[in-house]
Amino acid sequence: MADSSFDIIIIGSGPGGYVTAIRAAQLGFKTAIVEKSYLGGICLNWGCIPTKALLRSAEIYHYMQHAKDYGLSAEKISYDPKAVVQRSRGVAKRLNDGVGFLMKKNKVTVIWGAASIDAPGKVTVKKSTVEAPKGALGEGAYQAEHIILATGARPRVLPGLEPDKKLIWTYFEAMVPEKMPKSLLVVGSGAIGIEFASFFHTMGADVTVVEVLPQILPVEDAEIAGLARKRFEKQGIKILSGTKVTKLEKKSDSVVATIDDGKGKPQTVEFERVISAVGVVGNIEHLGLEKLGVKTDRGCVVIDGYGKTNVPGIYAIGDVAGPPMLAHKAEHEGVVCVEAIKGLHPHAMDKNLIPGCTYCHPQIASVGLTEAKAKEGGREIRVGRFPFVGNGKAIALGEDQGLVKVIFDKKTGQLLGAHMIGAEVTELIQGYVVAMNLETTEEELMHTVFPHPTLSEMMKEAVLDAYGRVLNT
Repeated sequence: MADSSFDIIIIGSGPGGYVTAIRAAQLGFKTAIVEKSYLGGICLNWGCIPTKALLRSAEIYHYMQHAKDYGLSAEKISYDPKAVVQRSRGVAKRLNDGVGFLMKKNKVTVIWGAASIDAPGKVTVKKSTVEAPKGALGEGAYQAEHIILATGARPRVLPGLEPDKKLIWTYFEAMVPEKMPKSLLVVGSGAIGIEFASFFHTMGADVTVVEVLPQILPVEDAEIAGLARKRFEKQGIKILSGTKVTKLEKKSDSVVATIDDGKGKPQTVEFERVISAVGVVGNIEHLGLEKLGVKTDRGCVVIDGYGKTNVPGIYAIGDVAGPPMLAHKAEHEGVVCVEAIKGLHPHAMDKNLIPGCTYCHPQIASVGLTEAKAKEGGREIRVGRFPFVGNGKAIALGEDQGLVKVIFDKKTGQLLGAHMIGAEVTELIQGYVVAMNLETTEEELMHTVFPHPTLSEMMKEAVLDAYGRVLNT
């Protein structure tokens, strides 16, 4: 077969896969990428990007509803659910097309189908049920010295909470609702659950969030998660933490949920729709990994800091390689992987330096250690805080509710973590990420000039607060 032999074959074309393919091509590797469904993977088509398009529509609708707060007038405010979804899908298609262009530009061969690894260096691709893009190769046998798994993840399914695509949704169905439900139960309060809770609440649904752990947004700093809960509840979202959904009984056009907080008799509540947002699990099945002896753990492939598995010539990146399951982690992991293959000696992936963002209202962003984790590690710390209410730009924006929190090592001044809640914090967090990558101490941050008036000034003020030098509170 023509073009059946490559230096690198990447299985999966999500953000991790296609970015890895581009970097591999830049480094001179003859590169192919295998995909069975849609270029760009879950993130571009059903995850990060289209959800942000939905949330943008909700954000604008929110501001229209509060026009009076800005001295403006808006009457008979409404929305078209189909148009909101259509815009989101259009954004996804635009980026999907963009990935196809990038593959051609970088001379990456696209192979269309479902891949499995027969042996190190050998990949079999079976025909996909989805129509292949123009110019893609199809089913057949392919060879490559290096095979990189970038197969992503799918929604986790719990017994008794199995999605049926009609009444009980995963994020796939939640992104394309035919109508907005009047009442909605969201099971799980991680980033996915909270983002959908925020979206549907803004669009008018009566939303209840159930979380089995005591804290919502479990990976976030407890103080930030507590502030988030207060804001969500003030908006009208009902939150039940330390609580389980033990049963879902489907009716013709609604679901009766049995909710148990462990304190007495479980209650039953009826909802029009349910979203199951109880996490994701890596796509490790049907790849031939068991036969090859590739080590896995809790549904993910085990790798080192450079993407290597225990089997020479086989690598894994992104969601399939374990948490944090974030697109930007997958992209960087893939670049590190191919640069290591090339012998460029990149820095190993440091998961402590990967920021996390939740695009609810208000936004939440973080990087590094939480206050609790820093203390658990036996560190003496300094903690600084600065509220949005003390920032001129936040007040001018009408967004004066929020907090910036930083954590330093008391002995060395090392910035250990940063945690934020409020307007545009998903854009602000990268300043702290850069600082941590540069091993910045409080001294450099204190000597950095931040522009005025901006939200970013709060980042410096929080640092100053940690050292008793705060200026504007």
